[in-house]
Amino acid sequence: MFSASPALRRTDPRSAAFAAGGLYRQVGVESQLAGGATPHRLVAMLFEGFMEQLAIARGALRDGQPVIKGEAIGRAVRIVEEGLRAGLDLRAGGTLARDLNDLYSYLSLRLTHANLRNDEAALDECQRLVLPLQEAWTAIGAEAAVAR
Repeated sequence: MFSASPALRRTDPRSAAFAAGGLYRQVGVESQLAGGATPHRLVAMLFEGFMEQLAIARGALRDGQPVIKGEAIGRAVRIVEEGLRAGLDLRAGGTLARDLNDLYSYLSLRLTHANLRNDEAALDECQRLVLPLQEAWTAIGAEAAVAR
C-alpha cells in the first residue's frame, strides 16, 4: 500500500492530498486485478505506473525532495525489472524480446544514473524511450477490442 514517507508528511502540506490520491489509485489497481484484468491490461498498467513514477520523481527532483525522488525511481526500476523485463520470453520472443530486454536493461541503468546524479534529462530520456512502446501497446489493445 502507498504511504507518504514520514519526511514528506512533516514537510509538505500537499502530502495528505498526495497520499489520498495514491490510495485511490491503489484501489483502482486492486479492483482491476481482482476483476480479472487481461494480460494485455496488466502490461498497460505497468506502462502507466512507470510513467507515473517518472512524473513523481521529476517533481520531487525539482522540489528538492531526494527521498521521494529515490522511492519513485526505485518503483520505476522495479516496474521495469520485475514487471516488463521479467515477463519477456527470450526463447520464444526472438529478436523483439531480445531488443526489449536490452532496452529494459538500459532503462534500469539510466534510472539509476538519474537517481545518483539528480539528472532530470535521464528521466526525460527514459520517458521518451518508453512512450512509443506504451502508445503501441495501447493501439494493439484498441485493435484487439475492435476485432472481438
